[in-house]
Amino acid sequence: MPSLLDIAELVLPGVDPSLEHLEAIYPKRTLEAGAEVTRFAPSPTGFLHTGSLFTALIGYVLAKQSKGVFIFRVEDTDTKRTIKGSDVELLEQLIKFGIVPDEGWFPEGDKGNYGPYRQSLRADIYKRAVKHLLIEGKAYVDFATPEDLLKIKEAQEASKVLPGYYGVYARDRNLPLDEVERRVKNGESYVIRYKSMGDHNLKTSFDDLIRGHIELQDNDMDIVILKRDGLPTYHFAHVVDDHLMGTTIVNRGEEWIPSTPVHLQLFRDMGWEAPRYAHLPVIMKLDHGNKRKLSKRKDPEASVGYFQEMGYPPEAVKVYLMSVANSNFEEWSIENQSLDLSKFTFSFGKMSLDGALFDIDKLNYFSREVLSQMKGLPLVEEIKDWAKTYSPSLLEKIERDPAYFSKAIDIEKERSNPRKDYAKFSDIEASVAFFYDDEFAKMKAKGLPFDGKYDRAFIKDFLLDLSKNMDYGPDEGAWWNSVKEVAGKHGFCLVNKEYKADPAAYKGNAADAAGILRVALTGSKNSPNLHEVIGILGHDRVVARLTLD
Repeated sequence: MPSLLDIAELVLPGVDPSLEHLEAIYPKRTLEAGAEVTRFAPSPTGFLHTGSLFTALIGYVLAKQSKGVFIFRVEDTDTKRTIKGSDVELLEQLIKFGIVPDEGWFPEGDKGNYGPYRQSLRADIYKRAVKHLLIEGKAYVDFATPEDLLKIKEAQEASKVLPGYYGVYARDRNLPLDEVERRVKNGESYVIRYKSMGDHNLKTSFDDLIRGHIELQDNDMDIVILKRDGLPTYHFAHVVDDHLMGTTIVNRGEEWIPSTPVHLQLFRDMGWEAPRYAHLPVIMKLDHGNKRKLSKRKDPEASVGYFQEMGYPPEAVKVYLMSVANSNFEEWSIENQSLDLSKFTFSFGKMSLDGALFDIDKLNYFSREVLSQMKGLPLVEEIKDWAKTYSPSLLEKIERDPAYFSKAIDIEKERSNPRKDYAKFSDIEASVAFFYDDEFAKMKAKGLPFDGKYDRAFIKDFLLDLSKNMDYGPDEGAWWNSVKEVAGKHGFCLVNKEYKADPAAYKGNAADAAGILRVALTGSKNSPNLHEVIGILGHDRVVARLTLD
């Protein structure tokens, strides 16, 4: 009769099952007290979901504020779902949002001493751990085919019992070792299953960093830990990886809560201390009055590509997500208007247990705040990089004269209450269009929206006088006095009290006069500060616009 060791050697020949050897290859990290090791470990199966960005941000912030380590790990053991190039795209998107891993998988090669950081390259490591469990009698060879599993499921449904591969329904759990040996040698296909000693009538409890004490049904399922292709399942692979890489906190979506008893069992049976778990609330959306998860199929904002396409600054998206993460963030943001996330202390204790609603208005608010603090050529370069991909027409305007474009987008930003015209880069072209003569010509062709109570001859005469006698200097007070002086000559009342007493005696008040000037220069009744507009347009362009055809 073969032994457990014989069976382990038969199915995993030449594999060293020594856990001590693994521990020597991947020794415990030497970090400061309280330093957290976190990881973002996506499957390369598509685009970066907004919820995944949220998860990555929390892990990154935890590592940074504790002087720990943030790892990027590729979990690609599900080869059927893996999309070529998705791993590169996921990492690039993370980095665009300023979430740069301290170590992990990179296209040019691993960074760090705990790799490989791609699970498909760690097969030998997993096989060592699997062989250890086989020798310990905590795993076994299972020959059940998909057809066999379907029959077991149908029998369970007929008997109205809990479905799954467990207990008496785990058909090959207690196969005699000589039969296992014979069938393996005969070339039958098999998987390796974990031999759970759990009982679904009992409870497993653990303390979640967000939700507190949780009790769940104990796991008694004999899950697959090594598939027919020689790669592990997620359940087993992440346990091995998180232990050997020294992960201290696993932050992941709340949909993983039911799987936690399985993972805790695996850690225990491997003889390893489990990391702490934090199950994050999902980001929801209000749909016809009902809350639902953000949908990859229905909601463009479910993909971070949406924020990139719209031109939201990465920092603004992160600020918004942090407002979702911690209930005290908005209060903090009022006192810390720089919105420097490195100065905000994230806390699991301030997280809501309910899924936060995605709020585009709040995102726009924070994005306006962030953009109002960005200025000069660095901002121009960011917009230019975005425009190269998403807006050729805006790129052309920038490249005509970057310094001129910079002045246009920075208008009124030096004031105590800076102007906040746009929430995203895709808003900018429309916002600054009037600064460009070709765009202004289109506005003019459609008809400028002058107040209908003034005839064209009057407007033309008034604007011509302004063009000749308006002060073009840097002193805003002197400029405004010169405008009022010209306005007074053309019948506008300069004292509001007098105008209110007898409006019929005047052409209008000073605001009406400024309104005509505003429309003539910007093509709109609403615009940024006129004195700053004039300073950016310059004398010649202003004179040309004030000289009506």
